Amino acid sequence: MKNLIQLFFLSLSISTFSQSTESLKVASKKFYEANYLMDFETIVSLLHPETVKIIGKDSMLEKIDKYYGNDDYRLREQLETLPFQYGVIKKIEGKSFCVITFRNPMRYFFETKLTTETAAEKAIWLKQISKTKDVTFEPKRNSFNVRRTTTYIAVMDETTKNEWRFFNLDDANQLTSFQAIFGESTKKALGL
Repeated sequence: MKNLIQLFFLSLSISTFSQSTESLKVASKKFYEANYLMDFETIVSLLHPETVKIIGKDSMLEKIDKYYGNDDYRLREQLETLPFQYGVIKKIEGKSFCVITFRNPMRYFFETKLTTETAAEKAIWLKQISKTKDVTFEPKRNSFNVRRTTTYIAVMDETTKNEWRFFNLDDANQLTSFQAIFGESTKKALGL
C-alpha cells in the first residue's frame, strides 16, 4: 500500500512538472511572437504584472513602441521562430523561475542616412546596448544587423495567477524591475 501511494505521488509530480514545462514553452513562444509582430498589448499582457504595475501600463506601451520605432531608427526582429534554450525550472521561495536564452538577430533601420563616422558611432552604441560584438553595418540599406543572445526570465507565482509571465532582460527597465521585485539572492540563484 505504501509503495502504491508513493507511486501515485511520483506520477502526480511528474505530470505537474510536464504540464508546467509544456505551458512554459507555449507561453514563451507566444511572448516572442508578440515581439516579432510588434503586438504591444500582448507583450504587456505577458510581462510579469509587478513590472507593469511599477512602470505603468501606458508608460510600458509607450516605451515598447519607442523601442521598436522612433525618430532615429526602426527595429525589427529578423526571424519568425527561434530555438529556445530552456534552463531548469527552479523553485525559489514558492515561486517557479526559468531562464530562457536564444540567439536573436535584429535589424536597426536608421531614418537619416548615416555617414561613415556616424555609422561607427552607432555601431559602438549598438554593441553597448545589445551586449554583443556582432554588429554589421549595411550601407546600402542604411541599417545594422545585430546578432545577440536574448534572455527571458519566466516566472510563475501567485501574482501571475500561476501562469508563466516574463521579464525580457534586454530591456533595462525590465531588468531593474526584476531586481527590485525578486532581489539579488534570486538573481544569483538563477545564475544571472
